[in-house]
Amino acid sequence: MPAPRTRLAALAALPLLALVLGACGYGSEASDEDGKAKVAEGAEKIDGLDSVKIGYFPNLTHATALVGNQEGLFQKELGGTEAKYATFNAGPSEIEALNAESIDIGWIGPSPAINGYTKSQGKNLRIIGGSASGGVKLVVDPKKIKSLKDVKGKKIATPQLGNTQDVAFLNWIAEQGWDVDAQSGKGDVSVVRTDNKITPDAYKSGSIDGAWVPEPTASKLVAEGGKVLLDEADLWPDKKFVITNIIVRQQFLKDHPKVVEAVLRGAVKTNAWIAKNPEKAKAAANARLKADAGKPLPAEVLDPAWKSIRTTDDPLAATLDAEADHAVKAGLLEKPDLKGIYDLRPLNKVLKAEGESPVDDAGLGVK
Repeated sequence: MPAPRTRLAALAALPLLALVLGACGYGSEASDEDGKAKVAEGAEKIDGLDSVKIGYFPNLTHATALVGNQEGLFQKELGGTEAKYATFNAGPSEIEALNAESIDIGWIGPSPAINGYTKSQGKNLRIIGGSASGGVKLVVDPKKIKSLKDVKGKKIATPQLGNTQDVAFLNWIAEQGWDVDAQSGKGDVSVVRTDNKITPDAYKSGSIDGAWVPEPTASKLVAEGGKVLLDEADLWPDKKFVITNIIVRQQFLKDHPKVVEAVLRGAVKTNAWIAKNPEKAKAAANARLKADAGKPLPAEVLDPAWKSIRTTDDPLAATLDAEADHAVKAGLLEKPDLKGIYDLRPLNKVLKAEGESPVDDAGLGVK
């Protein structure tokens, strides 16, 4: 089995672009069209807390949050404590919101979590659970690129300088023996940093020859005639690697552990519901995307994208540690101290109550 490749987002050594979104300055309010998430009349508040603020991306790799919100599964566990949602388009903006206490709990990629943790000297967040694995692909124009060696000399898009997919691609390039300047993206391959929203149009216009991107962007490119040349899952042992985690403000975890447990219980039950009802869950996620992002995904994009993502309670901590180690070896990040980034005690408490096995923090948990 090949060794894990590096895919580390928001590297401390690389500049980041934080997107300031919506009226609140950090994220846009997620709507509640179907009313399932409304607080039940007379329901008791957990520890007397009025509300908990939850952040996520309108993206299929955040399927647990999408489905849990749409089906009211978080609100069911929270009782009279209202679940308030905000959506984000980038990890840096969600970390800003967490730091500003605009959200309490969030679904986010591994690299923004690492970056947020290290920049605050381990004081602002904890990873408290897993959410998803997989869903990242290298999609290319089959007329221009017929094999992996043909990527050399081509223009390949990634979502953002220093984001998870960008660094994964840079690392893959290095493993081919090719040279690329990380900052400029120039070299044996031209790495073109392009927002996922416009990547399909860039592909159609011919300004890029392919892209290393997450779902559903990858399936959008396939719908435009692109071919999947490489599934990133194939580069990992057991084809598992973390793509989405659940994080919490440390102070909120300290002050409201029962509320955190309720959200985690909602996540665990949502993942179980997704596993038992994949078609209903897919429809629920798409309905939430329509509510949050303005339009649903067409079937030719939704169906293959949904199949490539695996929801999970396990944060796959060993793969996060591998990401950091390989980034250090590549000279892209000074060795970070990640001890304490995880606190999986609340999740393992929930899993035990649900009759499930505990998950491991790979030695990076709080003592």
